[in-house]
Amino acid sequence: MRKAFIVSAVLAVAVLAFCGIMFRFAEARPVQRNVTVALRGLPSGTPPLKVALLADLHVAKYGDSPERLRETVARVTALRPDLVLIAGDFLADPILKPVPMRPNVAPLAGLKAPLGVFAVFGNHDYRDNTDRLTFWLSRVGVRVLDNEAFRAGPLAVVGISDAFSGHARLGPALRSANRVGEVPIVFTHSPDIVPDLPANVELAMAGHTHCGQVVLPLIGPLDTRSRYGARYACGVILEGARTTVVTAGLGVSRAPFRLGAPPDFWLITLVPRTTR
Repeated sequence: MRKAFIVSAVLAVAVLAFCGIMFRFAEARPVQRNVTVALRGLPSGTPPLKVALLADLHVAKYGDSPERLRETVARVTALRPDLVLIAGDFLADPILKPVPMRPNVAPLAGLKAPLGVFAVFGNHDYRDNTDRLTFWLSRVGVRVLDNEAFRAGPLAVVGISDAFSGHARLGPALRSANRVGEVPIVFTHSPDIVPDLPANVELAMAGHTHCGQVVLPLIGPLDTRSRYGARYACGVILEGARTTVVTAGLGVSRAPFRLGAPPDFWLITLVPRTTR
């Protein structure tokens, strides 16, 4: 009996220690990741364009404080991006009381980019008042795109709303891109729309999966929240002429743990594709 108690106590301590480690990983400093993508539509001689991709801020949940976000914003701005894209899930889900919007999105005012700062909503955002969130984001210089495109230099930035919560509308978004008439790049929350994009979209960007958030050896990500499983779980995915970039995000969803999937943001450099 005493032996069984000791074994149970040791296991309990080990589990608590393991959870503590995963919590520390969740609040770690986000990793900066970099990739260069060549686009056919960019005219030869177009200077490199730097696009910063952030997602899944989940501000005010556990370690995802406004102060932590402010530090990340300062790092992103120091890279001098031409364009900043935020792929949804801004705030933590309310548990005992609503999460205040104004102070938790205020750090985003530090984001500066000559071609603009754009956002789409994620599934968690649709659980809150998106009109109010749109208002407060506009006050800090972030423009929300809802299944529409906006011209940013030589690009048509196409913001497609979240597929996971049923808000994606590809038809209106793509028609808007056609009216803009520049090189289309798509960003959205869930990557599940990517297989449905037309061939002329050579770059898609998303978040939502948290890269699995907890990734176990030999098993892989426990849950990507995607109907495609691990196909669009994380990182750079090359399929034909299209590049898809999926960020692990800055914050956490559900449990405040990460393992094998550190928080990150991306700096994507766009250059013309040369053909021979």
